[in-house]
Amino acid sequence: MKLRILAIAKEELFDAIRYYNNQREWLGFEFALEVKETFLRICRFPEAWSKISERTRRCLLKRFPYAILYRFKEDRILVVAIMHMSRDPKKWQERA
Repeated sequence: MKLRILAIAKEELFDAIRYYNNQREWLGFEFALEVKETFLRICRFPEAWSKISERTRRCLLKRFPYAILYRFKEDRILVVAIMHMSRDPKKWQERA
């Protein structure tokens, strides 16, 4: 399964890593590791998580209050957002 991440989702990821590293040494790297593990879960089981729109699904991280919003078709996954759960959920829809 091929996974592609939109540039804006990459920015969200890097912003969150920086934020957590500023909170506590290595915490941002722990966050990044959990995101990577979540990507692997999504690749293995792309249909396992609930749809939040016709084409988009949401997978929650286990330890951090973030969700990965993604779309998949055949053998490709597109990550459209790495979103903090307190943010407006409609914001990601602008990326469609």
